[in-house]
Amino acid sequence: MSFNDFISVVIADSDNSHDELIEQLYNSHHVKEIILINGSNKKYQSKKIRQITVNNINNTNTFKLISPYLKSANTLFVLSPNKIILETTDLKRFINIAKNTHAGLLYSDYYELSDDKKEKHPTIDYQTGSLRDDFDFGHLFLVKTSLIKSYVTYLFYDYQYAGFYDFRLFISRHDTILHIPEYLFSALKHDARKSGEKQFDYVDPKNREVQIEMEKSVTDHLKKINAFIEPITEATIFKEDEYRITASVIIPVKNRVQTISDAINSAVNQKTDFKFNIIVVDNHSDDGTTESIKKLCIHNNNIIHLIPEKDNLNIGGCWNLAVNDNHCGMFAVQLDSDDLYINEFTLQKIVDKFHEENCAMVIGSYTMTDFDLKELPPGIIDHKEWTPENGHNNGLRVNGFGAPRAYYTPVIRKIGFPNTSYGEDYSVTLAISRQHKIGRIFNSLYLCRRWKGNTDSDLSIEQVNKNNFYKDRLRSIEISARQNMKTER
Repeated sequence: MSFNDFISVVIADSDNSHDELIEQLYNSHHVKEIILINGSNKKYQSKKIRQITVNNINNTNTFKLISPYLKSANTLFVLSPNKIILETTDLKRFINIAKNTHAGLLYSDYYELSDDKKEKHPTIDYQTGSLRDDFDFGHLFLVKTSLIKSYVTYLFYDYQYAGFYDFRLFISRHDTILHIPEYLFSALKHDARKSGEKQFDYVDPKNREVQIEMEKSVTDHLKKINAFIEPITEATIFKEDEYRITASVIIPVKNRVQTISDAINSAVNQKTDFKFNIIVVDNHSDDGTTESIKKLCIHNNNIIHLIPEKDNLNIGGCWNLAVNDNHCGMFAVQLDSDDLYINEFTLQKIVDKFHEENCAMVIGSYTMTDFDLKELPPGIIDHKEWTPENGHNNGLRVNGFGAPRAYYTPVIRKIGFPNTSYGEDYSVTLAISRQHKIGRIFNSLYLCRRWKGNTDSDLSIEQVNKNNFYKDRLRSIEISARQNMKTER
């Protein structure tokens, strides 16, 4: 066997959940050494197994501690607490692909085991824009050992929480991250929450210190790939004399008979010192939504009821129809058909923020509620990762920006929304942030309902992957745009 046939193994095993895997790898002729991080009280006498204690496996010091003991071409990392079942043939497949491709990091699809079920858990390809710190590499991955040693040599920052995130970004700058579309291991399912319950973990206040470190790491990464943008200070000049209406509340809707009246009424009840209207884009509803809108129009001529001629519009297409309509005011303000403004002063606060900061976009904060408007954890979603100094860069790391969102109409008309029903808002926010100031309001302005009718309440892994892949692609496009913009200058 050659040098490239051997691997080192690093396993985080604080609760002995990997005892069987450790024994299996110990007996494998491919495994040269095993490093156990934070192994429990169980002691191993073999020279093949080394036990190391660290305060946090995501600390950059972990790499400094393990690096001297890694003697093989590649290193297998098992950092998940989930029990792993790895067949001998699967391990060999990892090694052979590493030999054939010389990839810097390899990861694969896997099976999830729960309640006597065996379900496929596919992962997605890594892209330039795969900057999310929750990118799913599965429960184990294989890394070229020389990259670990290089990372330790050139390590500039010491991170308490962002070590593995920073290391992954380092790999992406210096080598290939390769997805193997094969099911090469099984893992016991650990987090049984629905997709709609997981997506806000990163904005939980208790994770704030972690998020600050992640921001520092991704900012450094963007600088090194020439995609970092300095703070934007140029003011937006509003052409007020071109608009009869100051603001338009935009509500795209399809089949939301249970919530549409609440949404529209929360807009109707706004108290402002300027003229506004409400543009409802009714995307061929057939559940009684259309009739509900018509009844409200009878009592309020401020409601503009648009039904698209085309039948192929998604949410982004409905937004394009609304903002390009002659009724649209100088500012276009979001209100989803499930949701409500928190009180009658929301619209005024948003327009005031436009004038206060002369910005091209305003993003508010919102409160998570159930259908009956009772607050749900984590409560207020304020996206404090967006700062005037660096939000336009840090935004490439997170999967959302907050709500309600509001746009200076000439800017959003020029950029336009992609005709999708997922990520359309994320796409335009990235594009706006590249060239314009974005104002933030960190007080809650909006009640965001979570209920079974939400499109993202309980998604399959295939749909979650499709959504994540699309946003990664949007980030990849945006990074290219920023790199080209700096080159052209």
